[in-house]
Amino acid sequence: MIILGIETSCDETAVAVVEDGRKVRASIIASQVDIHRKFGGVVPELACRAHLELLCPIIEEGLSEAGLTLSNIDGIAVTAGPGLIGALLIGISTAKALSFSLDRPLAAINHIEAHLYANFIEEEPVLPAVGLVVSGGHSDLIYVETIGKYEVLGRTRDDAAGEAFDKVAKMLGLGYPGGPVIEKIAREGNPEKISFPRPYLLGSLDFSFSGLKTAVLYHIRKYGCEDVEDIAAGFQAATVDVLVKKTLMAAEAMGVKTILLAGGVARNTALRLRMEQEAANKGLSLFRPSPELCTDNAVMVAGIGFVKLREGERSSLSLEASSDWVLGC
Repeated sequence: MIILGIETSCDETAVAVVEDGRKVRASIIASQVDIHRKFGGVVPELACRAHLELLCPIIEEGLSEAGLTLSNIDGIAVTAGPGLIGALLIGISTAKALSFSLDRPLAAINHIEAHLYANFIEEEPVLPAVGLVVSGGHSDLIYVETIGKYEVLGRTRDDAAGEAFDKVAKMLGLGYPGGPVIEKIAREGNPEKISFPRPYLLGSLDFSFSGLKTAVLYHIRKYGCEDVEDIAAGFQAATVDVLVKKTLMAAEAMGVKTILLAGGVARNTALRLRMEQEAANKGLSLFRPSPELCTDNAVMVAGIGFVKLREGERSSLSLEASSDWVLGC
């Protein structure tokens, strides 16, 4: 079964052609980083305009790369939420048009579920598991009983981890996006020189990074940015500590032996290494996608779309976008 995946939940316009949920025939990602960099973050209206301009051409490019035509497609999978409502609508409208005109089934995909499924494209994790999805808009801990059956254990109460990276980078004058540049600068710093608070929210598996971000701001106001490498290293260490500890707490609480790491922040080397070390110490198996499958992409959308369509799930042409579609609801 060959699935065309469409992803437009935020600022990446992505299309993929995937066979049987795992064989990637084509993957095209049109980045909008240059558009939004001058503003220090994603501007929703500009993101929507870029999606409108880019989506149809990259669908054609993806089909060409796969050596296929639209007539070879067996189903359409599209991100329907969560995300920027206008951006989602562009992807959904295109997917509906293709589904109707080609008479092919349509699958509505939850963006968080797609990130979790990215772990299954290259490997076969043993379930049940606890999944940590961390990105610019999400910091979620999910109990994965089986593919399609989930329980949300914890969510961000304010800033997501990736959002905190972006805002701290802006404070330090490092530019946008903040995650990669802070990771690079932090390699030159001493994470123990400046100790920032760890917002563990004792008794809860939720996340909160707003206070950590504020602590960085107060440090900069008091001492300046001359020690930018140490500030970056200290901030990154605090964020990684919280993400890893909460994930291990969730794994212990649910009695699982498998951890799934996903989302754009899952590209962060410090997080990947620390999670690997701590998981090994606890006798847990850690799965993490290749870096290119961590950030927003359509391979993961097409992959989980295959699973849903194979199991007979179908979405109607009345499908609507959801800006805050909670997984499992």
